[in-house]
This record gives sequence, structure tokens and C-alpha cells, in this order.
Amino acid sequence: MEASPVLDIKSTSLYAIRVVLHTSDLQAVLAALDQRMEEAAGFFEDEPVVIDASRLTAPLDWTQLVDALRRHNLPAIGIMAPEDLAESARQAGLTLLSLPAAPTRSPAVEPTETATTKSEAPASAQAPASPPPAAEVVMETVAEQRPAPPQAVPTLVIEKPLRSGQRVYARHADLIVLGVVSHGAEVIADGNIHVYGPLRGKAMAGARGDTKARIYTTQFQAELVAIAGVYRPMTTALPEIQDKPALIRLEGEKLLVEPLPI
Repeated sequence: MEASPVLDIKSTSLYAIRVVLHTSDLQAVLAALDQRMEEAAGFFEDEPVVIDASRLTAPLDWTQLVDALRRHNLPAIGIMAPEDLAESARQAGLTLLSLPAAPTRSPAVEPTETATTKSEAPASAQAPASPPPAAEVVMETVAEQRPAPPQAVPTLVIEKPLRSGQRVYARHADLIVLGVVSHGAEVIADGNIHVYGPLRGKAMAGARGDTKARIYTTQFQAELVAIAGVYRPMTTALPEIQDKPALIRLEGEKLLVEPLPI
């Protein structure tokens, strides 16, 4: 009788956060990280993190950065860094990773500007873009980089309410929830999200960077919404949208929350 193997080594894909650094000013980075995590209201907690230092020309104290991430319940699994910073990162115990560069985003994606309704001011009246932030948080999937062959996009259907603490991820798929997404529940999809009921928890569509993805709900009460890494905690209610059918989409770099015509 053959003995059972002690272990197997298999390939896997990992859903991770990429923290993109724009400066080597550690204090600015830590302040930006604290702000982003406060705005995210726990949405990213316990997710593995890849530090993207590919834009930096000088090192910072990687150990302090890793400790700060850990305080936010974000375990760092590795770093992307140019060759002249690689040794300092390695000495800090970070594993060097090679991944595609993060998309360049307009710095206009600030929490007070991302969620708007149809009554948004014309482009000529909008404030000019500010300098790039010290750090930005981009949700994406760290996975094998070989292009997948074309295939039909499936749909994951959840036919029961989602309670607080539950999380559903529709990998390579759209997600349909036939019922309530309760406060504290999370729904994530690489494609679109449809919630036929109250959306009270957190919803993220386009998790792999699909900027065309959308979120639909018949009753908008969300704690946080995000598309392709652009997120908005709903700390204040939008009177035109609250408790009504809503559509969430990206227009350029702005996250729009609009009434859903039905």
C-alpha cells in the first residue's frame, strides 16, 4: 500500500492589494496609508499586500512600512522595486516580485470627489488635478501572467441573503445576489455586480482592473463601493440615491453614483 504524500506543491492565484508608492518620504507615506485605511472602513483588512516601489529612486525604511501595514491588518507578502533598491528591500526581509506595472491613475480620485450624482459640475468648473498622492491603494489580483484564452464569461448567482461577515468573490465572472447584502458583508466580482435587494454592505466590481464594470442595486444603502480599485466609503448618505435603485460606474477617474432608471 502506497504511503500518502506528506505535502503537495501546486500553482495558485492570489487576490492581493498593491500599495503604490510615489515618494520615499516615509512620514508622508504613513500618513497617506492611515488616511486611506480610515476611508476604506476596514474593506481591505486581512488582505495580502504587494508593495509597489517601482516608481521610487531612493529607499525608505521598509521595516517601518511593513510594521505600519501590519497594524492595519495588511500582511506584506513582497515588494516590486527597481534594481538599485532591491538589496535594501531584501535585507528588510521582503521578497522581490516581478509583476506588471500598476495603471497610472489620475490623482483626482480623492474620497470627497469620487462619489457624485448626475448633477456634477461641468469639466471646466472642476478643480485642477493635484500632485500624485504619497501612496495609493489599488485592488487587483496577483496571479499568473499568461493571457487566458477567450472564453464565455460565467455568472455567479447567490440565491440567499448575505449576512454580516460573509464574503463572496465571483472570480472571472459577474455576480448576481438575489437578496440583501447586509451591513458587514462583502461582494466582489471581476465583472459586474447586480444586487436585487438592499445593498447595505461593501461592493467591489472590476476587481482585476476592469474599468467598464458596474454595480447595480435596487436599494442603495452601501457602506463602501469600488470599481477597478477606485473606492468610496459612503460615510454620508446621498439624498438623491439613498434607499433607491442605483448604478455605480467609472467615468474617467471619477466614481459616479447615479439613479438607476427602472
